[in-house]
Amino acid sequence: MKFCRFYPAGFGGAADSAPRYGLLEDNQVKEITEAPWREWGRGTRAWPMNEVQLAAPVEPSKIVCIGRNYAAHAAELGNEMPKEPMMFLKAPSSVIGPGEAIVLTKYSSRIEYEGELAVIMGRKCANLSEAENPFEYVLGYTCLNDVTARDLQKSDVQFTRAKSFDTFCPIGPEIETEINPRDVLVETFVNGERRQSGNTSLMAYPVEFLLRWISRMMTLMPGDVIATGTPAGVGALLGGETVEVSVAGVGVLRNPVHARRS
Repeated sequence: MKFCRFYPAGFGGAADSAPRYGLLEDNQVKEITEAPWREWGRGTRAWPMNEVQLAAPVEPSKIVCIGRNYAAHAAELGNEMPKEPMMFLKAPSSVIGPGEAIVLTKYSSRIEYEGELAVIMGRKCANLSEAENPFEYVLGYTCLNDVTARDLQKSDVQFTRAKSFDTFCPIGPEIETEINPRDVLVETFVNGERRQSGNTSLMAYPVEFLLRWISRMMTLMPGDVIATGTPAGVGALLGGETVEVSVAGVGVLRNPVHARRS
């Protein structure tokens, strides 16, 4: 299944401004009655795809990110591979949806894209044992762009500021429930030129390991996001460009880039 959050055509009125959850079928968005991790049913309304605006598919309580999960990416930044997963958080306020603009901040002179496979949690998850199947706690998968102020990341040492500016976490376009996260192609394009290409089979720490590991430190809630790391090929974003993150079997997350605010 493919789940989404969306605004119907003509949503601009204040009384109808909250996005709704939907199911993508037959080139239509069909409204569902609840978030897809709850007991949902099919609503009575549907819209053609060209008559809706997609929003970020979730509103997470937290975005848990894994750094240096691809050896080639660690090497391109001159870093050693970590002996255990390198975990950090992005602020939920950084989330935007497909088509929304990444706005470059005046506080950084080097802002980069990082295309990633993202895991969307479907059940409350804490202290998973080795015997438990971590995939039973997953709703599905989507694309994520871990936009990063690289100069601030280096100067601050810890990552919070560099990763959490408003608009620095595009997510979408939808949640796909049926891909195999162990073998998925992740690519990033800037103005149509491919800049990143890597398979999740190259991850140092695969998704099932990450789910168990993270759950032993913090409780994961339905709708929470795990960003699983980026392949090699990261690079700068400039105002006027368009960046696309593609995850095979999910879709393409496309966002324009706007010049930094004065």
